[in-house]
Amino acid sequence: MKKRDFYLTALLLLLIGVSLGTIFALYAINPELTPLSEVNITEVKKSDSPIFSDEDLVNYDARFIFKKIAEEVTPTVVYIETIIPLEESDEGQTLGEGLWDRIVPRRARTVGSGVLITQDGYILTNFHVVEGAVRNGLKVVLNDKREFPAKLIGIDPSTDLAVIKINAENLPAVVVGNSDGLDVGEWVLAIGNPFRLRSTVTAGIVSALSRDVQIIDDRMRIESFIQTDAAINKGNSGGALVNTSGQLIGINTAIASQSGSYQGYGFAVPSNLALKVATDIIQFGEVRRALLGVSIAAVDYERALNIGLSEVKGVEIIGVTSGGAADISGIRTGDVVLQVNGQDVNESNELQEKVAVLRPGDIVSLKVWRNGRESLKNVQLAIYEAPRTEELTFNETPLEMDEIPDGGTSAVIYHEFDLGFRVTGEYKEDGSEEYDLVISHVYKYSEAWNRGLRESQKIISIDEEKVEDIQTLKDLISQKLSTNGSVILEVLNKEKAKGYIELQRN
Repeated sequence: MKKRDFYLTALLLLLIGVSLGTIFALYAINPELTPLSEVNITEVKKSDSPIFSDEDLVNYDARFIFKKIAEEVTPTVVYIETIIPLEESDEGQTLGEGLWDRIVPRRARTVGSGVLITQDGYILTNFHVVEGAVRNGLKVVLNDKREFPAKLIGIDPSTDLAVIKINAENLPAVVVGNSDGLDVGEWVLAIGNPFRLRSTVTAGIVSALSRDVQIIDDRMRIESFIQTDAAINKGNSGGALVNTSGQLIGINTAIASQSGSYQGYGFAVPSNLALKVATDIIQFGEVRRALLGVSIAAVDYERALNIGLSEVKGVEIIGVTSGGAADISGIRTGDVVLQVNGQDVNESNELQEKVAVLRPGDIVSLKVWRNGRESLKNVQLAIYEAPRTEELTFNETPLEMDEIPDGGTSAVIYHEFDLGFRVTGEYKEDGSEEYDLVISHVYKYSEAWNRGLRESQKIISIDEEKVEDIQTLKDLISQKLSTNGSVILEVLNKEKAKGYIELQRN
């Protein structure tokens, strides 16, 4: 073979090889050619097993243990920036009086911390860290300095907790420990972002348990904080409190201070309660609160003597809801609850916490003192349903059917939509049997809220199809969402101004 033919043949083979490699590569990365399977990796890691026994800890150098914990847990703690509208000054005077302020509203940036609890980006933090965030106003910075926009998944003001999510995979996730196993005097580490100082680790001990410091501004508040002297400051909120096994045992929430900075008193939501709230929000989009159906008060010394207790302990039932879970199970006023599922309770907030970590339908075992004797009562917990008169968040349980509203004659029927709003049928003013479809409630931070749907607006049409009754509205919205993934509402406000709002399926 001639030399020239040899080179031409080699070049031809090389080009064929490159072409085949290119085709293979294009096929491999083209999502339209390569079938991909969706893998759900949402999983919260939980462990009750300590890495070191108490005997081991006595012999180990604390410096080694703290270093190891910091290395493992710090990557799971994130920095959160929240953009909120700045409407009022500290003196309560409205800002933004000028034309420019009306065009470009003033905003403020707040910071806090959060903890990655799943590998696919679910983050547990405090409600007050993300409260009031504007649309697209949440940003998360990981320990490796990557930045992601975050979406609010759900909130629980009664525990000051919230869950947000970023779109990422294979993230470092914390291992959640059992906060019921904590003892006063144990070493703990607080990890967060105080004063915008990223990834700060401080050490201290558990100073006290089951603290009720009345800092949560909610009628159904549940406070049974872990108190620690590990340094916690502004920006630590939502960060991790971990034990000597590197397990999350609390979400840092508040400080007790006269100066506004650390003075030796920090408080964290116990991990058992925090995990229950987080998993409810992730699984159901809401917190499903169990209800015992009683009013309670801690037993004091005088009361203990009167009812024959040998020591001051337990929580007394001072009221029982008729027909509630406790009433059905034979709990009576004057009973003293000594234990919940085998764990002692001596304060009202302790009993609240033990019930709050359970779900409606669970059966709880109560050790009760009555007439000088102890007995066990098994109670199947009911579900707490928020009164309609209180302010509701977007993740409230949607109604499963249309219902006649209480206490009104102008409204005939209403329905809850999964997109975050309630529509009520109200009789027209002309006295006819026809009614208007009026937006009677929009849940904060829902798809409807974020898109601009507001209360008192009337729905005229769906995707240019006129609607005059609830059933037609339900059918059209369901049909359009299934077909197009979105729906366009034509609405009319109180000023008779017409507008169009597009809502997308989550």
